[in-house]
Amino acid sequence: MRVFLASIPLEGAKVVVVGAGEPALAKLRLFLNTPADLAWFTPDGVPAALETPVGAPTPLARIPDAGDLNGARLVFIGLHDVALARAVAKASRKAGAQTNIVDQPGFSDFHTPALIDRDEVVVAVATGGNAPILARDLRSRIEAVLPQGVASVARLAGELRGAVKESIPDFLARRRFWEKAFRSPAADLAAEGRMAEARREMVRMLNVAATPRNEATQGVVHIVGAGPGDPELLTLKALRALQDADVIIHDRLVSAEVLDRARRDARRIYVGKSRGDHSVPQDRIEQLMIKEARAGHRVVRLKGGDPFVFGRGGEELEAVRAAGIEAIVVPGITAALACAASTGLPLTHRDHAQAVTFVTGQPKPGGQGADWARLAAPNHTLAVYMGAGQAENIASSLIAAGRGGATPVTVVENGSRPEQRTFKGRLDGLAALVARMDLTGPALLFVGETAALAVVADEGALIEAAA
Repeated sequence: MRVFLASIPLEGAKVVVVGAGEPALAKLRLFLNTPADLAWFTPDGVPAALETPVGAPTPLARIPDAGDLNGARLVFIGLHDVALARAVAKASRKAGAQTNIVDQPGFSDFHTPALIDRDEVVVAVATGGNAPILARDLRSRIEAVLPQGVASVARLAGELRGAVKESIPDFLARRRFWEKAFRSPAADLAAEGRMAEARREMVRMLNVAATPRNEATQGVVHIVGAGPGDPELLTLKALRALQDADVIIHDRLVSAEVLDRARRDARRIYVGKSRGDHSVPQDRIEQLMIKEARAGHRVVRLKGGDPFVFGRGGEELEAVRAAGIEAIVVPGITAALACAASTGLPLTHRDHAQAVTFVTGQPKPGGQGADWARLAAPNHTLAVYMGAGQAENIASSLIAAGRGGATPVTVVENGSRPEQRTFKGRLDGLAALVARMDLTGPALLFVGETAALAVVADEGALIEAAA
């Protein structure tokens, strides 16, 4: 370790910023929403009102003297005049302050790390002043997986810290309690902003830990949309759920690349289903989710696309909540959005489509089928899920309901993945087009005027082949 990042309390700490240029203003902004006693000196001129950060202290257009620097904890100097900057640094060190001259790491007592500010939780990345842009890039990656509500979790822990120490005097036992608490539904509730519920659950856990009894700690179920397969299309919330999971119950459509983003030691349970092959029945999947949560685990039910778009997420949510288990739904990018974006096919368009409908080509056995008469309206995009096996019936039903046989169609297989294939044609040739594609992966059918706008390789040949 070549640098040590110290955590400096800012409550009542005196911080001095010297300079009016952007380097000094950047340091000033760091402390505007902190409890620090902030002073600002601008010997190089007062910045324009529009450039002055909102909430900044009144700038003093002079060099700080010994009295100004007395008692300062941190001094940041951002002056163009290098000699003047070093003179101010010498005076600040004489006053006992740690001093930073912006962009001069060799003349600074400390370097400013790239910071992620979540109020009570602050994460810093430092490179010893050698590569600040790299530090910023690393900060962005960390920020992507850090919950926005993590400060609420830390705030709750701070409120209960004394009670926990009093109730669990043994250090190791207390550490085990906090490890469990930060991976419990209480932490999830706090991150969601549901502080009263989080506090009750944390106090309940504390009572259990302080007075051991035969009460199992109940886990939580996250019903998570994995998106279309590209791991970069995971939502930040989905990624956090994966990295916190104890157990991941996943579908066939969840890509290996998405699973690679999960916590390494999480137990993975495959419950994939395909057309005509339901090796794990739906009720068994729901029972498994409930069983794992009752065992105290953080369960992620990981589903391709979005769990509430033809993913049976609603049924699973009802089952979990009926069992008295906390359930949190994390939406995902559904296949229609991903396939449309990856091919440049707009689902709506001012000239071609004033509505879009998601419809399944595989209704519930014995259930009501689609109302093709309503779905055959012009200027209307249809995104048909699980429709490849029913392509002939879908096309004939739409044509019989009034949709023209020349209506454009696009078929996208493995949308958003490296192996994506996109074919275009006409509605009256949809079945032949699907047959020629010899599909092996999940596919989505688009019907409507906007389908003609999809971009495919060797477009002319594909249209001719589909005709």
